[in-house]
Amino acid sequence: MKRKIAVVTGTRAEFGLLFNVIKSIHEENDLELQLIATGMHLSPEFGLTIQEIENLGIPITKKVETLLSSDTTVGVSKSMGLGMISFSEVFDELKPDLCLVLGDRFEIFSAVSAAMISRIPVAHCHGGEATEGLIDEPIRHSITKMSHIHFTSTEVYKQRVIQLGEQPERVFNVGALGIENILNMKLLTKVDFEKSIDFKLGTKNFLVTYHPVTLEKETSSKHFSSLISALEEFPDSKIIFTMPNADTDGRIIIKLIEEYVKANPKRTIAFKSLGQLRYLSALQYMDVIIGNSSSGILEVPSFNTPTIDIGDRQKGRVAGPSIINTSYDSKSISEGIRKALSKDFLDSIRNEKNPYDAGKSSKKIVPILKTFPLKDILKKQFYNIVT
Repeated sequence: MKRKIAVVTGTRAEFGLLFNVIKSIHEENDLELQLIATGMHLSPEFGLTIQEIENLGIPITKKVETLLSSDTTVGVSKSMGLGMISFSEVFDELKPDLCLVLGDRFEIFSAVSAAMISRIPVAHCHGGEATEGLIDEPIRHSITKMSHIHFTSTEVYKQRVIQLGEQPERVFNVGALGIENILNMKLLTKVDFEKSIDFKLGTKNFLVTYHPVTLEKETSSKHFSSLISALEEFPDSKIIFTMPNADTDGRIIIKLIEEYVKANPKRTIAFKSLGQLRYLSALQYMDVIIGNSSSGILEVPSFNTPTIDIGDRQKGRVAGPSIINTSYDSKSISEGIRKALSKDFLDSIRNEKNPYDAGKSSKKIVPILKTFPLKDILKKQFYNIVT
């Protein structure tokens, strides 16, 4: 009998990271893929990225509507409650043997909470990481404690998951999942990339992805306005914006991006979602990645491209030498961009290895999903570290 693996995905970025694992599960004779799409995938406001999944030919088993048209704290909490209700019904119908999730978003928390109550074991990717400015931080660690098998992206994070009381034999360092996409995918040439976005690149090109810092109140407008001021100091640069996720105050940033692009149509363009191929292709041709996305720390270093990481959103993550941390003020950001463009800095990172690159993650994850004993896995014993 095939082992049924329910994979839950709620965002474009998360699906991209999971893609090779999902594809491998689908092609594995001893496994049955139950792909559950939820969250932003089903929202036209955030690009209706479920269409990207369908275009790849991956069968979607269930679509779970949870996202309310609100980015307030009340709206997010209500979306979490709706998610628990909906996922409990889906799990009761599908009866998976194991649920696979990635990361730390609120819709994943709802899915894992429902799986725990439904007595379904959970395998969790990218646990043990730290993002001190976000609600993702406590959500991620909570998911770790509700999970039974752990796939971490560095040895540091593996030890942190064990520190949380998880049994060492259930924790596997497999590297960051997104790096495998870089190795496997045939990326677009510069000409084809420009055609695909209908936008001509310049001599200097920036990709900007900025999300709300969800443990701060009413800072999105101020902080993003500082970023815009810093970009104004590089008037000859071309800028590609990708819109933020469905987080608290995300719509404030979306409005500011739209206004800036409208005022600067010749040098800027914005996308709800570039999609995996265009996004990774873009990284080849950018001089600097700017913002506070985890991708700037996890995947971008594989291209030896500098990342300007603004503020506290990613504070606490393992970061390679190509990452330049700045504060929120425009002076700090513009100084960081100048440093990233300097020959000395570019020479210093040219041959650096990405600390998240541990080889092809899916080749390590899928055999474990296939063979790891599930009998009595639900009863977890707390692992005490002897000091």
